[in-house]
Amino acid sequence: MAQQTSAWRRYMQAFISGFFVAVPVTVTLLDKLAYVARVEGASMQPFLNPDVGAQCDVVLLNRWSVKNYHVQRGDIVSVVSPRNPKQKIIKRVIGLEGDFIRTLGYKNQYVRVPDGHFWIEGDHHGHSLDSNSFGPVSVGLLHGRASHIIWPPNRWQHIKPSLLPNRELLYTEEDGE
Repeated sequence: MAQQTSAWRRYMQAFISGFFVAVPVTVTLLDKLAYVARVEGASMQPFLNPDVGAQCDVVLLNRWSVKNYHVQRGDIVSVVSPRNPKQKIIKRVIGLEGDFIRTLGYKNQYVRVPDGHFWIEGDHHGHSLDSNSFGPVSVGLLHGRASHIIWPPNRWQHIKPSLLPNRELLYTEEDGE
């Protein structure tokens, strides 16, 4: 009986010490490298959540790839909402700093994206709270880049940057140089 108690005590000590090492390591990895997020709503349809009423897509958000605030046109990104800092939103990057874009209902029909900002939109125009509502978004609000759809299993795929056909740029400052 004494041996069982001693073995149980050693097991619990090993478990607790492992737990106190694993938790900080896991939190650090999730904070610096990647984490998963559930995509809710219709704003990114048809690319994300294509089946209305079905399961929500779950994406892998790569934090490491945006640590220097580098994104490209067509990336799907997670940003802290400019309207509600407690909420993160997932949208597609349409324009980068210096780009001239045609908006879809913003107060100005054409906008030059200011330095340190980018223009984001949901794929389902009219069902998305995006830059057409609040304007260019500071790169400081960038939280992660969606790299894979990981749930449901039949939708598993790598996410490649792409723009919808009607969202090409008008002009970039690089074109003028």
